Parts: sequence; C-alpha cells; structure tokens
Amino acid sequence: MNRINPAKLLLSKWTAAQPRHKEKHFLVTALFRDELGTVVDIELQAVLTRRDQRLPWQILQDAEAWKIGWK
Repeated sequence: MNRINPAKLLLSKWTAAQPRHKEKHFLVTALFRDELGTVVDIELQAVLTRRDQRLPWQILQDAEAWKIGWK
C-alpha cells in the first residue's frame, strides 16, 4: 500500500503496473476538493496520449496497480 498525502499529489508522477493502450506513465494534473477543502478526486493525464481521467485519489494507494514515479 502506497502512503500518500493527498494535498501533495499535484504534479506527481505515477507508473501503471499494467499499462493499457500503451499508456504507462501518468501525471496528476488537477486536484478536486469538496467544500471543506478535502481532496476528493484527482485528474490523471497519460503522458503519451494526453488522455485525462478523473479518479478518486485513493486508487493510487494500490501498490499492485500504481508505482510512485516513472519507472
């Protein structure tokens, strides 16, 4: 399990453990917060295709699916 501080995720780099559509490296490009300022979702952008996807930030805690940094 990856230990993550959600407030420090912006512009962090991630590697998908099981790449799909040749998308392996990702960058967190946006944080979405609730009315209390708590991070709820992130926007991940694939480096190769520039495709964006909005996901809950907790998904990055799964060490079997995501690796911290570009590897």
